Amino acid sequence: MAEPAVADPPGPVAGPPTPGRWDRGWRGELGRLLEIVALVGLVVTQPLLDILGRSPDFFLFHRADPGQILLLVALVALAPTVPVALLGALSRLAGRTARALTHTTLVGLLLAALAVQVGRHTTPLRGVPLLVLAGLAGLGGAAAHRRWRSPGKAMRLAAAGPVAFVALFLFVSPTSAVVLPRGGDGGAVGTAQGVAVHPPVVMLILDELPLVSLLGGDGRIDAARFPHFAELAEGSTWYRNATGVSGWTPNALPAMLTGRYPARAVAPHYSQYPDNLFTAFGGLYDIQAQESITRLCPPSRCEQPVTPEQGLGVLVRETGKLLGQVAGPTNTRVDPEDSYREQTRVEAGLDAAEPVPADPKFRWDSLDDNQPARFTSFLAGLKPQPRPALHFLHLLMPHSPWAYLPSGVRYDAPEDLPNDGTGWVELARQRHLAQLGYTDRLIGETLRTLRASGLYDQALVVVTADHGVSFHPGAQGRGMDAIKAAAGEVAWVPMFVKEPGQQTGRVDDRNWEHVDLLPTVADEAGIRLPWHVDGRSARQAPRADVTKHFYDTPGEAVTFPGGVPTAPPLPTPHPLVGTEVRAGPPGGSAQVADLAAFRATDPDTGTLPALVWGDVPDAIPDGTLLAVAVNGRIGAVVPVVPADPGGRRFAALLTDDRLFRAGTNQLDVYQVAADGTLRRLTLS
Repeated sequence: MAEPAVADPPGPVAGPPTPGRWDRGWRGELGRLLEIVALVGLVVTQPLLDILGRSPDFFLFHRADPGQILLLVALVALAPTVPVALLGALSRLAGRTARALTHTTLVGLLLAALAVQVGRHTTPLRGVPLLVLAGLAGLGGAAAHRRWRSPGKAMRLAAAGPVAFVALFLFVSPTSAVVLPRGGDGGAVGTAQGVAVHPPVVMLILDELPLVSLLGGDGRIDAARFPHFAELAEGSTWYRNATGVSGWTPNALPAMLTGRYPARAVAPHYSQYPDNLFTAFGGLYDIQAQESITRLCPPSRCEQPVTPEQGLGVLVRETGKLLGQVAGPTNTRVDPEDSYREQTRVEAGLDAAEPVPADPKFRWDSLDDNQPARFTSFLAGLKPQPRPALHFLHLLMPHSPWAYLPSGVRYDAPEDLPNDGTGWVELARQRHLAQLGYTDRLIGETLRTLRASGLYDQALVVVTADHGVSFHPGAQGRGMDAIKAAAGEVAWVPMFVKEPGQQTGRVDDRNWEHVDLLPTVADEAGIRLPWHVDGRSARQAPRADVTKHFYDTPGEAVTFPGGVPTAPPLPTPHPLVGTEVRAGPPGGSAQVADLAAFRATDPDTGTLPALVWGDVPDAIPDGTLLAVAVNGRIGAVVPVVPADPGGRRFAALLTDDRLFRAGTNQLDVYQVAADGTLRRLTLS
């Protein structure tokens, strides 16, 4: 008989964990991962995709294709989560307690980062106080997460957020038209309107230029400050009552080039605006178009010889900068519109293509280095062609960021200088006018090139701007607040049309709106527009209605009466400006940024330390006047302004670059007493 089986003695069983324990462990890990995904999505993915989704011009400017945009979205949605989740997973190797503590710490840190963003929008706190508050919020959130289950459950449900954020970006945001173009390349080909001659067309669209900035006290172009704009007016038709239809380029420029008021919040892309200037002219005209913010000219119509920096690398780098702005505890103006700087000739590698100017009064030694690269390419193309040609340039001048003196010399400025508030709005207008002076030089070079090439008499020449900008105290900018406070600065823009063969200038005060631009240019060029336009050609009778239309939001018109605005009076220069000053008695101290630039100045580089800024101690009251002198001559007198998040600051723009010399320059700052006495501040 077989031996009876003997049962194993009772006791612990060695070997792998039971299926129940295994499942519970991985379910716990999955829950922790979902919580991290949710928090990183709220801290990183949502704010970045929200801003980028509202900024199709960012991708259009850098000529990003759909594949690059999708890769960037994938990086934004996934890359920040991976290292955080990996850190938590690795902590499991140290045991359950270490894993739990690590996860709680990560949750607290992410909640604190989220609290920084929420606090910036809901409280006046900034800097260290905001960080302290966010830290306390993170500690409280971590404690609640560790003690109760409901916060964790809510976070796990919120893990669907990143998917929703990506979907909104791809299918709902204005940028969706760039990622997933809807429609073709716009096959509307213009045909001749039965005229024998199709003149060359030269269109220069400037950006953020209010008409009133050009006007003198007599209502005409101030020829002393802007001689080349005055020269243009003397040989063209000046539509003095011309207004843009939006304060935002992605809405304003498509309206100008389609003849239709803004109706939808879509990307300024040819897939959304297939009926436009370029598709109408492309069947007959050779098109040399250089756009900046828009991409209305389809690839089948245009070649883009000069482009901004491109590729996934620049998209990732600029998005990283954006994240730093969004996540920081200090005030930072996140405005994609101000993130586009025109490339210089040197940056674009166009040295050999730039012709040597003949005008001795033009500071080409420095201007060659600083002139926007697309402008030089535009000039190089202004030559008679065997076929009719359309030369188009949208130039981001005198748009902020302001960096040029009237001579073309470039200067550096801190990014956080306010544009509004006591003292700051005056400085902003001064910097705008200085850059407008440089823009005037570019207009002069355009006219010189047209005349030298023989194209001037033949061509239809159009110079205008898409919108203006307000420097009204308390309403600086170009949105609805600015429209309500200073419509004359935001809506009215310069509008010049020189017809072929026109020799003398005239002023036309008809009610011009920028939807009239395309119908007018098409009429002059003998092109039929095969679609309905809202605008009216200048060859037609003027509108009987004087009402102006402005679209801060597409499809929602704000109306106001027309009429040429009066230029706000320019501030009277302080009597001390331009005077020589000798060393006076000491009167305190001040800190000035970049003093080293005054010890080694080289004007031949095209850059000067022309913006002087710094801090003053509390002993110097708000409103105190400071005189800033270089090499013994006062270049500016500015007030000490009330403290802002950047401190108790002052800033002065020295627009006369003749104050500087090569080598060492002496910078002095004086406190101006009520009786006119100057007391020199010790600078550090």
